[in-house]
Amino acid sequence: MRFQIICLLSCVLYFKSVSAQKAVRYDLYISDTTVNYTGKKAKAIAVNGQTPGPTLYFTEGDTAEIYAHNLMDVETSIHWHGIILPNEQDGVSYLTTMPIKPHKTHLYKFPLVQNGTYMYHSHSGLQEQSGLHGALIIHKRNEPQPPMPEYVVLLSDWTNENPKEVLRSLKMENDWYSIEKHSTQNWGEAIMTGNIGTKARQEWLRMLPMDVSDVYYNKFLLNGQSEQQIPALKAGDKIKLRIINGSSSTYFWLQFAGGGMSVVASDGSDVSPVNVDRMIIGIAETYDVILTVPADIKYEFRATAEDRTGFSSLWLGEGMKMPAPTLPTLKYFKGMKMMDGMMKFNRNMDTTSMHMSMQQMDMNYVMYPELSSRGMNMPMDTMQKSNKGQNPVTLNYTMLRSPVRTTLPKAPVKTVYFKLTGNMNRYKWDINDLPISEADKISIKKGDNVRIIIYNATMMRHPMHLHGHFFRLLNGHGDYAPLKNVIDIMPMETDTIEFNANADGDWFFHCHILYHMMSGMGRVFSYENSKPNPQLQMDSTMMLTMKDPYKMFLMDDKMWFYSAGGSVQSQEISGNVMAINRYYQFDGMGVVNYQGSYMSETHFGRYIDKQQFLMLYVGSDIRDLKGLVNNGDITIPNYIENRKVAVLGIQYLLPFFIRFELRIDDMGRVRFQLSRNDFAITSRLRMEGMVNTDKEYEVRLRYILTKQISISVNYDNDFGAGGGITFMY
Repeated sequence: MRFQIICLLSCVLYFKSVSAQKAVRYDLYISDTTVNYTGKKAKAIAVNGQTPGPTLYFTEGDTAEIYAHNLMDVETSIHWHGIILPNEQDGVSYLTTMPIKPHKTHLYKFPLVQNGTYMYHSHSGLQEQSGLHGALIIHKRNEPQPPMPEYVVLLSDWTNENPKEVLRSLKMENDWYSIEKHSTQNWGEAIMTGNIGTKARQEWLRMLPMDVSDVYYNKFLLNGQSEQQIPALKAGDKIKLRIINGSSSTYFWLQFAGGGMSVVASDGSDVSPVNVDRMIIGIAETYDVILTVPADIKYEFRATAEDRTGFSSLWLGEGMKMPAPTLPTLKYFKGMKMMDGMMKFNRNMDTTSMHMSMQQMDMNYVMYPELSSRGMNMPMDTMQKSNKGQNPVTLNYTMLRSPVRTTLPKAPVKTVYFKLTGNMNRYKWDINDLPISEADKISIKKGDNVRIIIYNATMMRHPMHLHGHFFRLLNGHGDYAPLKNVIDIMPMETDTIEFNANADGDWFFHCHILYHMMSGMGRVFSYENSKPNPQLQMDSTMMLTMKDPYKMFLMDDKMWFYSAGGSVQSQEISGNVMAINRYYQFDGMGVVNYQGSYMSETHFGRYIDKQQFLMLYVGSDIRDLKGLVNNGDITIPNYIENRKVAVLGIQYLLPFFIRFELRIDDMGRVRFQLSRNDFAITSRLRMEGMVNTDKEYEVRLRYILTKQISISVNYDNDFGAGGGITFMY
């Protein structure tokens, strides 16, 4: 009898174990689609006919079996963001997993050893911006019964532009996004608001205007919509929101019209509940938040873009609407003044009097009109303790505390120092002044503890994400430091994270602002003595047609970008072209008038300094300039200048964005030249000018109508005065 009982108990435990580790299958069909969020149709990527993709639900202990069917004509991939899994299942194209080729199917299969709020998204090029992302929820094994009602909130940003055009515009210093966001901080505005000294110092330092985001977005979405409703809630009801920032480059301020929010998890890991009035969620972060509906009316939960150009809403309850506060327009000149005061002429930041970490001081604080005048006038050291007094309680990382110990096992410690660096002028983003394509992998040993000390030397926030691991965020809570997989590092902060190296293979660490990652801000942690990754083993046919997978992975920040423009005016037709990559630049210009005179110059150069102010170049100067003179009764052309020469020179960016040029041609002639482009008189009215020692000069005014079209007038000493239309690409 005893033996039978033992057998029965064994069978029960066996079947319970099997059921707890059941396989859960999803089929994801990835296809091109068309959306219309703004009254204008645009191309997107859908998963199972929708964007964002469907939410995937699992229970801790399940085995995920996800079949990704690529119905597109281009390759794709899926990365399981924040999930602990075997290296070959991580879904980073050419690093951990080969991409899914067009019209092929790939099976991702991995056990789920955790619970919480996560997401999935493409790790192929810029596909994430086009909608290839979705939520992934893993419930706890022993969820309370009945569980608290919950709702998934997946935030995203949407642009009608092709994402490749967005990145090209950023690389080519196109100012159109600032015009659309009303954030140009032009000279006219500086004069009208009494900020001419601030503006002058900004240009003296060769800093671009202050901004908190790079891209103008047409819409901000919540589960693919501008607003959603949860009507079945009444006074006293509680609901858990599983909030995911699935955007490509937008931070969101979160506010609830019904009062405070209780934060209970971050990046899938539980934290001791902390009550706040508002919070900012970094790109790729997730938070679980509990809201209480105070009364029988409809309350707004609002997610406002950090640059305040739009928001999306979730309405909870029924009845009269109670909107969340509207965040007013940022005071950009206040931010510019603060930035100017900390910037040295060599573009390094003066942080000797500041010790910032864990989001305790928001460098954009001075730009927030909604905060009290008391807060707005705080000195820097007091601002670090600014969650008190008249201002709303704002979440920062020091408030996050794990409810359980998170100490690492005793092991040797490898310390890695990362300095986040960048250059908005040429839109390059680095770690330790090097892009990922030029940096070695960071070798780590299995079993060691890895400590990463990160300093953000830029004026932008960077949400840094580590694949395949949770790290401890050393925020002052000792053994109870919270676990995360994304850390939002604010300007001039120094933060420390650590993790136990308990996996194999290569793992990506990168900025989750999509356009920063594509421009070089990342590193690869590589486990020593790892076994070959079966997903990256190529057959002989592939070896003949492809480069090494890792070299393919490193191609993103090596891309070339192109622009072209031209003017049709009453006295001339002109054109220009430019091609750039990380270090090299080719540009050419040409002008011809209606009498047949013409001139052109080309340059091919390389930037050689860290800030990329100095470029050495070779090029050409070709011109055939004629004047008309009378010879008796006959009018004949008279050559004013006719030459075809090769040139060697340097260009250097002086204060006030004045470009200095010194060159010598193959005839031994030396020329000095000063020029300035895109002098912003107003948001749309721009001036350009040039003068050189060949007694050439030009002044041009442009009024910008659209991203591609301007009205222009100019005077050129060789071709005279005129006006017309300028086209830009």
